[in-house]
Amino acid sequence: MADQAQPTLPAGPGNTPGPGETSRNTRRRFAPKGQPLITGINRIGLWSLYIKEVRRFLKVQTQTIWAPAVTTLLFLVIFSVAMGRGGREVLGVNFATFVAPGLIMMGMMQNAFANSSFSLLAGKIQGTIIDLLMPPLSEAELMIGIIAAAITRAVMVGGALALAMALWPGVDMQAAHPWAIVWFGLMGSTFLSLIGLLTSLWGEKFDHNAAVTNFVVTPLALLSGTFYVISNLSPLFQTISRANPFFYMISGFRFGFLGQSDIGNTNEAVIGAAVGVGMLNLVLGVLTYRILKSGWKLKS
Repeated sequence: MADQAQPTLPAGPGNTPGPGETSRNTRRRFAPKGQPLITGINRIGLWSLYIKEVRRFLKVQTQTIWAPAVTTLLFLVIFSVAMGRGGREVLGVNFATFVAPGLIMMGMMQNAFANSSFSLLAGKIQGTIIDLLMPPLSEAELMIGIIAAAITRAVMVGGALALAMALWPGVDMQAAHPWAIVWFGLMGSTFLSLIGLLTSLWGEKFDHNAAVTNFVVTPLALLSGTFYVISNLSPLFQTISRANPFFYMISGFRFGFLGQSDIGNTNEAVIGAAVGVGMLNLVLGVLTYRILKSGWKLKS
């Protein structure tokens, strides 16, 4: 039986790999320890993180979407009653129409901050931060997932507010420049999402989060021209207002509805502010990524 096939001997001391054994061993070889097996973007992991964050705030949507919308709507009621009597007009429209876009933008930004500032901070306090750090997600993917969920919540709150205000008597919600509504709405939500993520990296307890909300976010939002035009202020306070990034986001968003704002009344006048807020978000995004990658207060 000289022509009968001989069995292939396993590789080992004194034996050489049989035919085909070398290629099989090559195919079964795992990557070296520490070398990632996922290359490029981990789309499944990123999508899973985004859905997890969205489901987290949708589980308590009465608190995270509808309650902020109702609270912001109360500002419209109070200020319309207090300052809108006698047919008062601002920028050529009645007071309720003037203040409505600013309230929508303010509600969107505050809720974007609230959402992104909770994720990592809650994990650090509850000891579940490992659930976000262990999955095969890069720092950029972790940041994108959290910020995208915060923007989603902001858009939902803004949509609920816009619908309520469109049905409110005396409020005209026509869109004069849709591009400005979309751009400044997204840039404002992104800006506050990044600020919230930085807060959750820095904070060690919920008091730290509340401090940033009460002493930074809320004052800057209320003093940004939401309820007034800055031309009514003294030159000093006009300069201070123009140093507030919230001013450009709220005024640009208002320009999208009214076609008029403190920035200007033409597309050309507002484009500079649009580019400026975009660059501000880019710089803040790079800073947030570098801090997140360093593991500051997360891995150290």
